[in-house]
Amino acid sequence: MRSGFGSVAAGRAALALMLAALPGWAGAAPAAGVASEADLQAQIATMERGMKPGQGFAWQPVLRAGETVAALEIWKAPGKPAVHPDEAEYARVVAGAGEILSGGTLVDAATTKPGLVEGSRIEGGTRRALKPGDVFLVPAGAPHWFGVTGGRLVLLGTKIPVAAAH
Repeated sequence: MRSGFGSVAAGRAALALMLAALPGWAGAAPAAGVASEADLQAQIATMERGMKPGQGFAWQPVLRAGETVAALEIWKAPGKPAVHPDEAEYARVVAGAGEILSGGTLVDAATTKPGLVEGSRIEGGTRRALKPGDVFLVPAGAPHWFGVTGGRLVLLGTKIPVAAAH
């Protein structure tokens, strides 16, 4: 497995392991929420119809389990480089094409809202192409940025809280 990437099966296994480590996921638990491929495609179409001209980003939850959310992200334009200090970000590319730049140093970093630090650019880091089926995991605190190389980049992902250091 290349750093941050792998097969869909490996990505699903990694997500299952990460979810099992979250509080409330051990032992008896409620049944899993499920969204079919048809559900995802219908939600993507609805989101795209709702996007205004020039809107570069849309986000919408698909499934919830307490505070944990699996959500669709539609990128039609690059966003700002960002860091989630206390959350890792796991996602699978559902449609479209793009790239991720991750690692390195976030320049001009400023907290824009709780749990989100944005900057003007990333110095250094590793750039990877993204296509449908690709899976990535951005560690908590790692700078990252998404570019769009086609008309859109559609991700299905979740943020994974990281326990505070003791």
